[in-house]
Amino acid sequence: MGIYLNSKKRYGAIKIHKKLSKTGWNVSIKRVQRLMKKLDIRSIVHKKFKHYSSKSEDICGENLLKRDFSTTSINQKWVSDITYIYTVKDSWCYLASIMDLHTRKIIGYAFDKSMTTDLTIKALEKAYSNSKPDKVVILHSDRGTQYTSNTYRNKVKELDLVQSFSGKGNPYDNACIESFHSILKKEEVNHKLYKSFKEANLAIFEFIEAWYNRSRIHGSIDYMTPNEYEKQLKLAS
Repeated sequence: MGIYLNSKKRYGAIKIHKKLSKTGWNVSIKRVQRLMKKLDIRSIVHKKFKHYSSKSEDICGENLLKRDFSTTSINQKWVSDITYIYTVKDSWCYLASIMDLHTRKIIGYAFDKSMTTDLTIKALEKAYSNSKPDKVVILHSDRGTQYTSNTYRNKVKELDLVQSFSGKGNPYDNACIESFHSILKKEEVNHKLYKSFKEANLAIFEFIEAWYNRSRIHGSIDYMTPNEYEKQLKLAS
């Protein structure tokens, strides 16, 4: 029960089982499922809302990723996207996020009241500052106007990154960052009604920095947190 409550009711049987195993408890996943059923607890799930944004119609570049999300090192492939957060006072606000595919860590993000090119540039500058890549990085996104604008593309060139774009109308081409935003909605946003931009901004900061990167375990990285996995890789290098 403690693991479940510490995750703010976000963990299901698989992650609870993994956390128990790491602390020395020899218990099967089926027993965890039975106990969860007995205690009437389950991971939180919430139907997500749809919000549509304009996309660029121009053929702006090729898809270098081609749904190959595998990596061999940090700073090899980054994926980026924008999602929306509703607030009572300030209406729709927007979050631009960038993930390193190797660690699944959110390395850069920006939150604002407008979905502009400046929003995506702030997220990119933060990602670059945090990661300091010493090799060519593929930066993947959809074909939204914020990513295809000359201002953004010039910033990408200035940082010596290589842009890659999803096919038109193909969200699966950017599945990993779409998945992060889905997790954000399922585990945090869809269970709150933020009064203002300021309140939502603090909640997003806490979710990414204190929970997602630091505490939330991920099956794709051997049930470690992104920070733990990154630290292990740096110690091994």
